[in-house]
Formats: sequence, structure tokens, C-alpha cells
Amino acid sequence: MPTLPKILLVSSWLFSLTTTVTFAQQSGTETMPNILFIMADDLGYGDIGVYGQELMHTPNIDALAEQGIRFTQAYAGGPVCTSSRSVLMTGLHNGHTVARDNVPHYPTYLHADDITLAQVLKDAGYRTGGVGKWSLGDAQTEGRATNMGFDTWTGYLNQDHAHYYYPTYLDHDERKIHLPDNPILRNHYSHDILTNAALNFIREPKDSPFFLYVAYTLPHFSSQEEDEHGLTVPTTAPYANKDWPEKAKKYAAMIHRLDKDVGKIIALLEAMGMRDNTLVIFTSDNGGHSATWKGFKTNGRLKGFKRDLYEGGIRVPFIASWPGVIPAAQVSDEVIAFQDMLPTFATLANTTLPGEMDGISVIEALKGNVLPPNERILFWDFGHTRDRYDQAIRLGDWKGIRNGKNQPIELYDLSKDIAETNNLAGDHPELVEKIERLMETEVTPSPRYPVGVKYQGGPIWKKDW
Repeated sequence: MPTLPKILLVSSWLFSLTTTVTFAQQSGTETMPNILFIMADDLGYGDIGVYGQELMHTPNIDALAEQGIRFTQAYAGGPVCTSSRSVLMTGLHNGHTVARDNVPHYPTYLHADDITLAQVLKDAGYRTGGVGKWSLGDAQTEGRATNMGFDTWTGYLNQDHAHYYYPTYLDHDERKIHLPDNPILRNHYSHDILTNAALNFIREPKDSPFFLYVAYTLPHFSSQEEDEHGLTVPTTAPYANKDWPEKAKKYAAMIHRLDKDVGKIIALLEAMGMRDNTLVIFTSDNGGHSATWKGFKTNGRLKGFKRDLYEGGIRVPFIASWPGVIPAAQVSDEVIAFQDMLPTFATLANTTLPGEMDGISVIEALKGNVLPPNERILFWDFGHTRDRYDQAIRLGDWKGIRNGKNQPIELYDLSKDIAETNNLAGDHPELVEKIERLMETEVTPSPRYPVGVKYQGGPIWKKDW
């Protein structure tokens, strides 16, 4: 039977502050490291070679794992884009963070008094940059990226705008990069622009360390106005001759392009002599999509997909690499989550946290060690203003999930049942009762996300063509 971890105080992140100097010295420098956080969009747990993918090849991402550590129990902030990004930026889990779902659509989710990961690092002396999909505040709102701690941002501020890989514009800081007739000419694939922006940010000569958040949109589905399969990509190479459905070739080509550009970024760090002082993390914002060709087994053995609170919706690939500091070719089954990134990066920056949060510093896990005993609660929910409201709790090795507000709670032992096939709720009624109580107490009600009131609106972003 799995054991429940021991007591953890809210301020337990202080434990890891004592390791900051040692961690930095192991890298050969006492200066703060660069932090590069690369996040794919809707990339499944099983879409990468080192996580078991056999048909698509990801040599550059696999190389990161060979140079560092691969986590088998890493969790996204939520089962969809907006909530996951909000948890990452705020260090608060899905029941506490400001943005909890992709709907309702709001011009801004973050407000001026919300503290973000980027702001904490900027205040600590970091140069902060971001590319890709922001989702937490549109242009000219207080929640835009450049008002929330980023010195510069290139990409999509609005979530639904990111469904177009050949847009008529991209957001850049306080202005737009205009791409006239791009939907017709298709001469500016947005992912390529995002990569160029990331490379240019790294190239800028500065004395201060950098934090770069590369929030790629690949391999997220696209609008069917662009592609009949909802998978816009310039070419299906190198999979064009495979005996697969066309949509499978397109998805694989997206993964290929993603992997290739991860390789470009790492190669630039090496060429500029920055690799040894850069922590590189690669992950995904949630699980793979249910529409992905079944032959790829996008989520491996995990049950469910994006939008689900089963493991397939929230457990994600997570690789960390830092030569000379993180041991090479390591595999860790320590449980980590997106809310842990803010306290972890704050520790690396030798700065304090802005207040209490749900995340903890996981520096010891990054180093290949076991985390101190804790009994923290991992919480996710989804569907506040949809047809069905779901909740999930993880306590140690136990996972409780409720699909529907008044439905029975399912209980799984993840140490023995990663696929969540054996519901043990009937064998552990006391644990089910505890999880049921936590499902009530771990949610701070938000007037923006009224449970049971179905949202009737649509995207507020309008195509500029």
C-alpha cells in the first residue's frame, strides 16, 4: 500500500534556499544561472523517444535527457492551456490560481497586482524574455506579458489567435509585427518566427543572466480554416513517404520541427559558451490531444487526453539539463509540478518569494536526489463553466478523481497503476472521504469561474483578415 508523506509547512521552500550557493558553485560559477524553459503545446507524454515513442524521432530532445534528468511523474498546471500557464506563472495550483480554464474568454486574466515568475526573476536581476503563446492577457491590457515581468515578448498574447500558424500579425512588445497576406501567401510560418526571436534574445550581449520562456505552439491543433486536418505545417518531411494517414504525417512533421529547433537553441548556447551556466527545461503544457493518430500512442500507457484529469491529461514529459550540475542520464520518479517552478527558480536566483504559494523548490529533485518528506496536495479541476465540472487530487501515491460535481470519487494507487484501471475507492472509504473534503477546501471560489453556469460566449479575438 502506498504511504502518505509527512507534514510540510507552507514555508518549506526555505529548506532549499540553503542549497543555492552549493548548487551554483557546482556549475563552476557563483553567479546566477541562465534559465531556459521550453514548453511545447499539447505534446503528449508518449510523443518523445525517451518516453517510449517509436514512430516519431526526437533526437535533440532525447539528447537533453541523456545530458540531464528525465522525470516520470511531472505534472502540468492544468489539463488545458490557460490554466496550466497561469499555474506556472503564479506558483498557485489550479484551485487557487487566477486563470483556471480556457473559457470564459476575458481580455485579461492576470492583473497588475498579480506576481509572476518572470517578475520575481526580473526583480532579482534577470533579463526576461518570452516567445510563443501567453494566454494570460491580451495586448493593451494590464495582463499583457510585458506588464507582468517580461522585458520582451514575441508571439501570441491571445489564446485563440494562436490557432493560426499563418497569422496576419504577431504581437511584439507593445506593437504588432504585421504579416500582410500571410494566410494566402503562407510565407511566414509563425513557429519559425518564434524560434528566431528566441535565438536573437540569447544572442543579445548582456552582463545579467537571462530567463527565457519559449512557449511554443507546436504541436497544438490549428484552425481548420488553415488546414483540413487542423494540423498546419509547411511540409510533411521527413515523414512524407510513410504509409500513414495524412494527418499523422502532419503531426509527426510538427514534432520534427519542434525537435529541430530545440536543437538550434541548444547549439547556440554551446556556440556562445553559455551552456554550462544554463539550466534548460523541456516540457509540455498538458497531455496529448484525443484527435492525434492512435498509432502514435500520444500519451503512452496513460489514461485520458487533454481536458481530462486522468494522468493522460495532466502528466507531462519533463526534462532538465545543466552540464556539470544535473547528473547525466538520470531518471527520477520524484513528483514535481508546474507550481514548483516559481519557488525553484527563485531559489536559483537567491531571492525570496512574494508570499505563500502551493509550489515548493524542487532543486534537490533536479540534482537527482530525493525530495524531503512532505504531504502537500496536488489539485486540478476543469469544466467550471462547461457541461461537467471535474476535480482531481494527488496525495503521495494516491490519486482521487471525480468526473462530475455529484459523481462518486474514483481512487487509484499510481505506484502500481499508472494507467488508472483499478478503482480502489471501495477498499479505502476513509481516504475517499478525506479527498472529498480536500476537493472542497482546496478551491477558492472565483466569480469568473462559476461552477454549473455554462458559458455561452465565444472567442473575443477576431482574425485580422
